[in-house]
Amino acid sequence: MSQPCFKNHVRIKMKKQTAELISNVFNPFLIGLLLVLLISFEATSTLHEAIKWSLLLTAINILPVFIFAFYLARHNRVESIFINIRKQRTSIYTLGIILAGVSCIILLSPKAPLMLLALSVTSFSVNVIFMCINLRWKISLHTAFITAAVTLLFILYGFRATASLALVLLVGWARIESDHHSVAQVVAGALLAPAILVTVFHLFGLT
Repeated sequence: MSQPCFKNHVRIKMKKQTAELISNVFNPFLIGLLLVLLISFEATSTLHEAIKWSLLLTAINILPVFIFAFYLARHNRVESIFINIRKQRTSIYTLGIILAGVSCIILLSPKAPLMLLALSVTSFSVNVIFMCINLRWKISLHTAFITAAVTLLFILYGFRATASLALVLLVGWARIESDHHSVAQVVAGALLAPAILVTVFHLFGLT
């Protein structure tokens, strides 16, 4: 292999590795956890309440999905914990719908923060819509989660959240560069999830 070809090969390999690293860092599990923590602390008046709701929703929504995905990957039923193959995602979406539904029921309590209920309704809606799409076409969950998170930052903090837009571009590039998604799949995830979030939050009078 000539030196220019070798350098090009190394450069391509490094780009792929960087893209995979970004995808692994900004994964749906972590972003989902950060969303729960953010809203729990923003929507409650005491530290005790924030911790209580964040632990409860993490235990109901995030940990079971993570454990299930880890189990499937460990027993070679899916190719990785992030389940990049479309046909392998159905069970994860189904579990997500059930757990989000449970959260919605619990958060109907008069003492529950309204914003957390809106987040759970958003999660339920996203899982249902994305699962229906997934029957025919794969959509990027990584970009869906990161753009939903950035949208929520704008709802809470306005234009002070502008810098977070760079994360959308970064994650979108990573998903395309790592060959997990097409441009259309990344754009679809980046548009659909925040549209659902804004719609739900608007219906709850939170925007």
